[in-house]
Amino acid sequence: MSDKVPMTQFGKLKLEAEYKDLMQNERPAVIKAIEEARSHGDLSENADYDAAKERQAFVEARISDIKGKLANAEVFDTAKLSSEKVIFGAIVELLDLETNEKISYQIVGEDESDVKQGKISVYSPLARSIIGRKKGDAVEFKSPKGEKEYEILNFYFK
Repeated sequence: MSDKVPMTQFGKLKLEAEYKDLMQNERPAVIKAIEEARSHGDLSENADYDAAKERQAFVEARISDIKGKLANAEVFDTAKLSSEKVIFGAIVELLDLETNEKISYQIVGEDESDVKQGKISVYSPLARSIIGRKKGDAVEFKSPKGEKEYEILNFYFK
């Protein structure tokens, strides 16, 4: 994976914290659980051993994933961004043209997206449909609930 991985400074800090937790807490706990399960004898019918090995595989895969993302990170200080068009890091205020409901989302990196907190992944269908657009533009995209149409009311950076 040699492609740059876009993320905000907050997203980078969040990934670094997860990496530190995996290395200092999760990995040693899994190793201890494997040792404990091994001490119970026959591994062929040892559910604790199987679960610990499964957890170890997950932890190691996540460590590898985070290392790759941090190595290829393109970190943006969203407070220093400005643009005439919607770009990564922008907080975009939208009007749902069907319901007249106003919503606001910040376009962030994949690992920091959290719709409930108003953060959508740069790779999401909505983000892809509004990036490169301007205030006043109407955008259509396919959501999990079907076709949606929004108007970009405003966007800014902080």
